[in-house]
Amino acid sequence: MKTRLAVAAAAVGFTMFVAQGVAAAEIKVLSVPALKTSVDVLGPQFERATGHKLNITYAGSSDLIRQFDAGEAFDMAFVWPAMIDRLLKEGKLAEGTRTEIARVAIAVAVKKGAPKPDISTTDAFKRTLLNAKSISHSAEGSSGIYLKGLFERLGIAADVQPKLRPQPGGPFVVGPVARGEVELAVITTPYIVIEPGAELVGLLPDELQQYVVYTAGISATSAQTDAASALIKHLKSPSAASVMKSNGLEPITP
Repeated sequence: MKTRLAVAAAAVGFTMFVAQGVAAAEIKVLSVPALKTSVDVLGPQFERATGHKLNITYAGSSDLIRQFDAGEAFDMAFVWPAMIDRLLKEGKLAEGTRTEIARVAIAVAVKKGAPKPDISTTDAFKRTLLNAKSISHSAEGSSGIYLKGLFERLGIAADVQPKLRPQPGGPFVVGPVARGEVELAVITTPYIVIEPGAELVGLLPDELQQYVVYTAGISATSAQTDAASALIKHLKSPSAASVMKSNGLEPITP
C-alpha cells in the first residue's frame, strides 16, 4: 500500500510540475527499439498528463547513425552512450542534457524450444561459441562493438569469424534465431524479451558482462527543451521504473 501511494504521489507531483511550467508541444524522438515496449506504456501516460504529443521513430543502430549524420531533425535522442558522446562533441546535443535512463545486460538467445547451451562460466561460454554453427549479433550497436573486443580477449576471434551473422541493429538480431536461420543470438535482453519465437538462455557470465546504458539527450536546436526535459523526468519516475523492469530494462534512478 505504501508503495502504491508513493507511486501515485510521484505521478501527481509530476503532473503538477508539468502543468505549472510547460506548454503543450510535439516532441520528435529518435530512439533505439529496445525502449519501445516500455515507452508504449509510458508515452501515453506522459501525453495524458501533459498534453504533449510524442512523435517517435525507432531504428536500429546503423539507421540511427545515418539519420544523425544526415542532419535529421529531432528534439530528443534515446541511444547508446558512445552515440550521445559523439552528438555532444559534434554540437548536436545541448550541453548538460545527457541523462542515463536504463541499462541492459548482454545475453544469449536460442530458438524457442531448442536446447539451451551452457554459458554459466567463461569457459562454458567459449565452448558454446566455438560449437555454434552460426551467431547473430548487432553490427554497429554497443553490444556488437563490445563483442568484437570480447572475442579477441577470449582468443577465439579467428575461430568464430566464419560463424558471425552481423545484423544492422538490435531489432534484427533475434529474428533469424526465431526463424531457425541462425543458432545463437548475442544481444541485450529487451530484444530477446520482445521476440516470441526465441528464448533467453541467460546473461553473459559476470566477469564478461558489459552493460549497455540507454541514454537521453536533448537536441541543441530543439524548440521544445522544456517538454523534452519533462519527458526525461517522467521516464526517471518511480512508476516508470516498474514498467521498465517488466520489459527487461534496469532503470537508473536519480
